[in-house]
Amino acid sequence: MTRYIRHAACFCALLLVALVVNAARIQVFQARSYDDNPANRRTSIARYGQPRGDILVGGEPVTGSRDTREQLRYERTYADGPLYAPVTGFASQEYGTSLLEHAEDDILSGTDPMLSPLPLWNDFTRSQNPGGHVVTTLNRAAQQAAYDGLGDRKGAVAAIEPSTGRILALVSTPSYDPGALSGNNAAVGRSWARLNRDVDKPMLNRAVRKTYPPGSTFKVVTAAAALDAGVIKNLDAPTDSPDPYTLPGTRTRLTNESDGCEDLSLREAFKWSCNTVFAKLGADVGVAGMTATAQAFGFNDTSLRIPFPVARSTFDTTVDRAQLALSSIGQYNTRATPLQMAMVAAAVANGGQVRQPYLVERRTRASGVTLTTAGSRPVRQAMQPSTAARMRKLMEDVVRKGTGTNAAIPGATVGGKTGTAQHGLGNSGTPYAWFVSWARGDRDMEAKVAVAVVVEEAEADRGEISGGGDAAPIARAVMEAVLGSSRGGRG
Repeated sequence: MTRYIRHAACFCALLLVALVVNAARIQVFQARSYDDNPANRRTSIARYGQPRGDILVGGEPVTGSRDTREQLRYERTYADGPLYAPVTGFASQEYGTSLLEHAEDDILSGTDPMLSPLPLWNDFTRSQNPGGHVVTTLNRAAQQAAYDGLGDRKGAVAAIEPSTGRILALVSTPSYDPGALSGNNAAVGRSWARLNRDVDKPMLNRAVRKTYPPGSTFKVVTAAAALDAGVIKNLDAPTDSPDPYTLPGTRTRLTNESDGCEDLSLREAFKWSCNTVFAKLGADVGVAGMTATAQAFGFNDTSLRIPFPVARSTFDTTVDRAQLALSSIGQYNTRATPLQMAMVAAAVANGGQVRQPYLVERRTRASGVTLTTAGSRPVRQAMQPSTAARMRKLMEDVVRKGTGTNAAIPGATVGGKTGTAQHGLGNSGTPYAWFVSWARGDRDMEAKVAVAVVVEEAEADRGEISGGGDAAPIARAVMEAVLGSSRGGRG
């Protein structure tokens, strides 16, 4: 009898071991496959079973969570959704996440290990921490000024702090309300379809995800390259530039929007944006020199993240001399995001140094305890400090008595550059109006803001001056907002 009991006990022990092994196999080794199975709703239920952490601007949340009391309990809400959509993106139960909601999802959803003081215990209990918060670098006043300035026109604004790389404004219009995509009902599906059908692409972040021909604003890069290479030594000396200028190796003649550009000095040519002067300068600097300077500013960089990816701004490195001449005035294959052109202006204002831009100041627990901070950012020298000093003078002249007078601010030193970029088949499209600039209050030791503005629906017949007429007033409003905030504390 004892033998049978012993056999039964051993059999039961084997069954228990098999049960434990099978449970371990399912819960440990196959947990990932079960978690990722589309039929498993437990992950989604847990994900939306608690409020999502918030994205903060100026210390105030621009996001929230609404209790629906349904199985997927909490839906994302947005304060001033269209204003901040190019930063927050959306967090949708049906369509996932985008932009900052996507890049910072682990913190906001509460799944990041940094949020847990005992991560191994959380793994064992399958519990979830409250979502953390993401504090942005945005300046509320600057963001609002950029959004109001663009109004109902298609375009974008990027503003950064030159000395740190902090992004102060990031606006794209037309915009949309990301709250319309938050839930999982039929209305969300209709909103998604409507937004994706819209020919104006309101969900496209034009400030960082769309590249444009930068037009004459790229002449900042060309002038810096010419000064660094020693092609230009005296800002006021004649440049030996014919008008019109025949592109090297071709019979194509390049002309100017304004008269009197022949042999004009760099100072005057920059002020009045003479295409012939800068096309010849680019050809004289050469492909290697122009490429090196453009890439030092950030062109051709595929790794830039703020923390979501930024589209690559391009300067073609395989051009012949004629194509190089056109590239040097911001045409041909040269393309740039508004954020990239804000980096160009910031480098001029910051002694030639390019600070990597960033959007997240710090990440915190729900209690407000800081988890991470932005810390120091990589620095790249785009031009010699002496070149940057001369470029500041050139940009100041544009605002004082050139094409950018609409950007002038009483009580501040402002430098700028206008641009009108041709595009479309045979340059048939309405030109893009550009303005890049920086501003320093008269009581400030350094520039507080650098801005790039592009307006897609500028007036087609205003040539180079449309950058000053359509884009410069928007830049001025953004710079005024930042300078006002810096006097009274950060916004």
